[in-house]
Amino acid sequence: MNNLNLLVVKHNQMESERILLRPISLNDAEDMYEYTSDEETTRFIYEQHKDLDQTKNLIANYFVKEPIGKYAIVLKESNKMIGAIEFRVHEWNKSGELGFTLNRHFWGKGYMTEAGKLILGLAFNVLGLERVFSEHEVKNSGSGKVLIRLGMKCEGILRKNQMIKGVLVDSAYYSILKEEYLNFDKKEQ
Repeated sequence: MNNLNLLVVKHNQMESERILLRPISLNDAEDMYEYTSDEETTRFIYEQHKDLDQTKNLIANYFVKEPIGKYAIVLKESNKMIGAIEFRVHEWNKSGELGFTLNRHFWGKGYMTEAGKLILGLAFNVLGLERVFSEHEVKNSGSGKVLIRLGMKCEGILRKNQMIKGVLVDSAYYSILKEEYLNFDKKEQ
């Protein structure tokens, strides 16, 4: 089997028509703070950041410390970072886990779907994975809509599965298999 981490590192930059996925750096701190400090953007995932130093610490200790599969979502036209998308590979069962956050000022414009398609292309066409999955807090219907647009199917609800802001919440669990992706991708063209 190929070294999957090496392949992900070789694809640490990907682009589509409107966006670029690239590693996150401290230069992204102000753009990231714009959405990590926004209660509406973060309400289903984590406590909002109180100051720019908190965001810089997150970048240094999470995104830069272990950067594989963690991408800034950047608008090509303005070079503005508008969110982050993360992809964790699980070699033992040839699967990958997708997670994302998007600045609410850019919701409803298709950017997250565009970023997700780049990740699914990496997962199935480059890494040769068999399955990609994701989950979101059940009250966060916007994330569910993104996953459906990516061709994923809801497999069910995991009760009290995630700790968000100190409260156990239910998660909607989605996945897409390689053969479903290949058929879905053909329909999209």
